Amino acid sequence: MNRIDIDGIGLEVAHIPGPDHLAPLVFLHEGLGSVAMWHQRGHHWPSELCAATGREGWVYSRRGYGQSDPVADVRGEPRWHGPWHVGRHEPDYMHLEAQQVLPALLARIGVTKPVLIGHSDGATIALLHASRHPVSACVAIAPHVMVEDVSIRAIAQARELYAADMGGRGLRQRLTRYHADVDNAFWQWNDVWLSEAFRSFDIRAECRAIQVPLLAVQGVHDEYGSLQQLHAIRQAVPHAHMVEIPDCGHSPHRDQPAALTAAVAQFLDAIA
Repeated sequence: MNRIDIDGIGLEVAHIPGPDHLAPLVFLHEGLGSVAMWHQRGHHWPSELCAATGREGWVYSRRGYGQSDPVADVRGEPRWHGPWHVGRHEPDYMHLEAQQVLPALLARIGVTKPVLIGHSDGATIALLHASRHPVSACVAIAPHVMVEDVSIRAIAQARELYAADMGGRGLRQRLTRYHADVDNAFWQWNDVWLSEAFRSFDIRAECRAIQVPLLAVQGVHDEYGSLQQLHAIRQAVPHAHMVEIPDCGHSPHRDQPAALTAAVAQFLDAIA
């Protein structure tokens, strides 16, 4: 486990060793994720995918998540502090991660054309990055290319669960094992998604610029988004491959890790 400094902010980074003759996998976590949160239910899915595809991997926690430095005044007035945005997230927060933070991180670790593996918010960031920066391929798992009512309902419910103690076994308590500052992690995600300004978030136009191989994956029973997300990607990126995983919710790497690994490995074998 390492920390890499990006313009004065420390980000938690983990490296998965592997052969260097193929483009490495770079994993981008969900809205409440972190380096540690990829490891659940006895699986460390990034390591399993790297082994299955014969590639090295990189995993990092975005600012405010995991062991990375927190977002200053995370529920305060949005503003800039040097090169970093602080205060409440604004609707372009995933654009900023994709176009500013991720390129700087890739430069620091010496990766030029990665295969991006993104989940949920991380999938959206991967799509945005692939629309403007050189990558070898992009895998978007449970992506959000537009805001749906089902997403807002689920995120509003998450806020209620976060506030409920449940005898010390509530959502907040469960998340503390994955984040140094759990409130920083939760509110930066929850506040922006439930803001009125975010309801118009839509990256379908940006997706049309994606030219690289693209795999979009979603669980059939995703509680945070409908299969309309995949349909929208297919319309924007006609060459994209689509995989719908049955008996699976918002997190295929936790619900159906073997099926997800097989789908991604097959996709990468075809383009290697």
